Amino acid sequence: MAKPLTDQEKRRQISIRGIVGVENVAELKKGFNRHLHFTLVKDRNVATPRDYFFALAHTVRDHLVGRWIRTQQYYYEKCPKRVYYLSLEFYMGRTLQNTMINLGLQNACDEAIYQLGLDMEELEEIEEDAGLGNGGLGRLAACFLDSMATLGLAAYGYGIRYEYGIFNQKIRDGWQIEEADDWLRHGNPWEKARPEFMLPVHFYGRVENTEAGTKWIDTQVVLALPYDTPVPGYLNNTVNTMRLWSARAPNDFNLRDFNVGDYIQAVLDRNLAENISRVLYPNDNVAVQLNDTHPALAIPELMRIFVDIEKLPWSKAWEITQKTFAYTNHTVLPEALERWPVALVEKLLPRHLQIIYEINQKHLDKIAALFPKDVDRLRRMSLIEEEGGKRINMAHLCIVGSHAVNGVAKIHSDIVKTQVFKDFSELEPDKFQNKTNGITPRRWLLLCNPGLAELIAEKIGEDYVKDLSQLTKLNSFLGDDIFLREISKVKQENKLKFSQFLEKEYKVKINPSSMFDVQVKRIHEYKRQLLNCLHVVTMYNRIKKDPKKLFVPRTVIIGGKAAPGYHMAKLIIKLITSVAEVVNNDPVVGSKLKLIFLENYKVSLAEKVIPATDLSEQISTAGTEASGTGNMKFMLNGALTIGTMDGANVEMAEEAGEENLFIFGMRVEDVAALDKKGYEAKEYYEALPELKLAIDQIDKGFFSPKQPDLFKDLVNMLFYHDRFKVFADYEAYVKCQEKVSQLYMNPKAWNIMVLKNIAASGKFSSDRTIKEYARDIWNMEPSDIKISLSSEPSGGVNKANGK
Repeated sequence: MAKPLTDQEKRRQISIRGIVGVENVAELKKGFNRHLHFTLVKDRNVATPRDYFFALAHTVRDHLVGRWIRTQQYYYEKCPKRVYYLSLEFYMGRTLQNTMINLGLQNACDEAIYQLGLDMEELEEIEEDAGLGNGGLGRLAACFLDSMATLGLAAYGYGIRYEYGIFNQKIRDGWQIEEADDWLRHGNPWEKARPEFMLPVHFYGRVENTEAGTKWIDTQVVLALPYDTPVPGYLNNTVNTMRLWSARAPNDFNLRDFNVGDYIQAVLDRNLAENISRVLYPNDNVAVQLNDTHPALAIPELMRIFVDIEKLPWSKAWEITQKTFAYTNHTVLPEALERWPVALVEKLLPRHLQIIYEINQKHLDKIAALFPKDVDRLRRMSLIEEEGGKRINMAHLCIVGSHAVNGVAKIHSDIVKTQVFKDFSELEPDKFQNKTNGITPRRWLLLCNPGLAELIAEKIGEDYVKDLSQLTKLNSFLGDDIFLREISKVKQENKLKFSQFLEKEYKVKINPSSMFDVQVKRIHEYKRQLLNCLHVVTMYNRIKKDPKKLFVPRTVIIGGKAAPGYHMAKLIIKLITSVAEVVNNDPVVGSKLKLIFLENYKVSLAEKVIPATDLSEQISTAGTEASGTGNMKFMLNGALTIGTMDGANVEMAEEAGEENLFIFGMRVEDVAALDKKGYEAKEYYEALPELKLAIDQIDKGFFSPKQPDLFKDLVNMLFYHDRFKVFADYEAYVKCQEKVSQLYMNPKAWNIMVLKNIAASGKFSSDRTIKEYARDIWNMEPSDIKISLSSEPSGGVNKANGK
């Protein structure tokens, strides 16, 4: 096999990464050397690779700053409507390469670094992931920021600057161990602290009713210090802001005292409240999107500012508040819907609790007037739940306080309307919408899969990067054998590169021509990593039973983190690593089957594994996965999907044709019917010999000989309280996997199906999603204006596409 081109060589052939002008390269080298000298105070004799990374990051950042300032000036002049995306998670990953791509600097930087005798890939690997999220919801927020900037929307991401990101996962003796992710220990070159905008945030205290109105007094104060990070759009000179707030205890006074003196008063003089209300009242110039219920307290907080500080009448304040907020729901699992103890809120935020009570009272009065004597409906729709200790239902607060509520895929939005929030949608059907999730093609194609991105650009031009629907043009090449072979060659190169990475990291010999079968996502019972694991055990048993029989070789890769307190999820990881231990060391199996648990799955690891995947596992129980976005990343990168009719899989099948995905298992109606009848796991166990064998092996210690009863809790769960019905889909799953193997033996047919999937993935761009939010919820129009970089007031704007 020909040695694959290095990324360096590949990038030098690629057009969509910007022009390499001689001046450009010289300027970048100059900037690099300047930062090494003046910012890092090093010379080439003593500089470390990390110093070189920081020098490059600062050089690239220099190219952002002018655009960043100019964008904010432009917004100030034009006063467009602004959208604030409130999210407790922004899972950004690394910033360097994404910034180079969006500024059109990638090739010039590559060349500059090459001429300086350094290795670009090595420098990129030094950057820490900004791991300020757990998974899909936080990564979605990051994709949305990229799309909002690319679409020229005046958008701001607001969140929290966690000092520690999501934990680093280490696997020790097959178990997950958590280590702190001290992502800031070397500093963050992309953020700018803004101490001049520091604000006091009040907690505790008590509420006093005075003639001048309600006062919240005797509070304790925490200072909020904002850090701004630039968010560049793709080649349009727009640079938006992500503002993350860091909590600071005022060090010059005791938190226990209220007497914090003049300092707080000086800050209060130009309180955020003034700014918010000046923009909002009476103008309709701000939209706030709540990314799930985590930022729900924004609703009572805005009411407090309006009513207590700005002295607006309640009805006016409520009207503006409702018009301002919109809420995105991300889950239908009841245990994931937030319910906050009233006692906690009463202690921490007594005024906010009062406001929530008042919102609830007015809301229930309205329901009682519409449905007299329907006490049960009042109980179901109340913001306050009484059973088992008083709790605030945060989703109900968000629905009542917003003018729009959306789910994140068609099937999910239907479940939200007809089941989870049925009473609310019957009352206000027009409030409920669907906005199917999407992913940014900049990070999830150009950045992570340059070979494929370039191949596509050669065939259909480069405009697809900003208009992913153009991928349908690829359908004209389904009969082009050379193109199909090139697609396959890119996949093969990505697999070879990832194999080398795996062998280095895991010391397991990988067969790069085996099918790479990948499931990467948080470890959770509803995502059914157990079903995947049972299939691996079944394949193992088949090989052992008849080693001479033809077997399509597979490398099964499972990765993801378990919540630290989630015992069952951690046991699932231990099972996977225990099965891997047996399978990977059995000489009879050899290179036919390997199982790898991918340690510490995160954004930068996703960027490596997704382009190398042949088969994407999206196998949640129908009706449990709100949308999924990993499924979309795999589809765009030329993997085929095995999955249930759940989340966005349904729409992927709609776009590509169900026959071009490997769909199996129960549908939502089947799950409901089985619930009604009663799910008896034992029946499947008795009826299916291969399932029985696999479960018996797990139960009797075949995979844990030193601790035969290690997995008894897990087996017991599968038999007696498996809400996600693993056994019910086992037979259909295994049969479907046989169809996958069959197709894999026919490379041409496989590659045609791959191309059909890539061509059908255009709908799943976050650009499309954000256009829908802008038009249907925020009442904003995306713009393809390329902001002029001259500093005089902008008469000079030009269309981003107009050359």
